[in-house]
Amino acid sequence: MALPEFDQALEEGDLDRMVESARQATDFLKALSHEGRLLILCHLCTGEKSVTELERLLSSRQAAVSQQLARLRLEGLVDHRREGKMIYYRLNDPRVRRMIETIYELFCEKPSDRNPD
Repeated sequence: MALPEFDQALEEGDLDRMVESARQATDFLKALSHEGRLLILCHLCTGEKSVTELERLLSSRQAAVSQQLARLRLEGLVDHRREGKMIYYRLNDPRVRRMIETIYELFCEKPSDRNPD
């Protein structure tokens, strides 16, 4: 995808829209910019998980996992449902999956796993 070129002749309102888009992007990226939250989102890309499953997968305490899930919920990136005493989390924003896939491709994928261009 080619990025648009901007010149000095922005139309009225374009700068305001650009600033708002930049604010939304930085808020989104801030939510992803914690390794615990990023790992939670990676695991949720494979499907819904309970808090207990996430604790086990992350080898982390319940309080730490719950704190990160609360931030992700606040940002609207995950949603939850309750089933008895269990709480299950899932992705709530389609941009998350796209971003996690890109991060995986750039930082995690072994060279032998990459598709040749």
